[in-house]
Amino acid sequence: MKFFDSEVVRAEMTEISELQDEVYGSVFQFPQMDRDEKMHHVMLLERLLDKQKVLYTRLSLSDDPEAKAMKQRIIESASLVGLPPNVDISVVFSNMSKMLDTMKKVIDEMNKPKKIMIGVAIVIVIGV
Repeated sequence: MKFFDSEVVRAEMTEISELQDEVYGSVFQFPQMDRDEKMHHVMLLERLLDKQKVLYTRLSLSDDPEAKAMKQRIIESASLVGLPPNVDISVVFSNMSKMLDTMKKVIDEMNKPKKIMIGVAIVIVIGV
């Protein structure tokens, strides 16, 4: 069976396409989103990235010429956006995952109430 004839592969590619549409459809609204909307957006990005990693792994393991050609197109596309030609795409995925973890932490921190150091404030006011 050819790689792209697989029902599993076709379903994954469909889901990737739908996730991309959803992510790209709201990316420019991200700065105006509230905390929950931002977290949802980042979670969509995580799902998309996970699906892309799985598909890339499947492409890498396949002997199908069409799968090999698609993997090569991905590598070429990566170099077009500025990645070095010899970069390991799995490293790119790993770095993207770390970036998404950082984004979640930043979003979470931005919306926490600020803690006031009461003890320090009292010392300053009283002049002790």
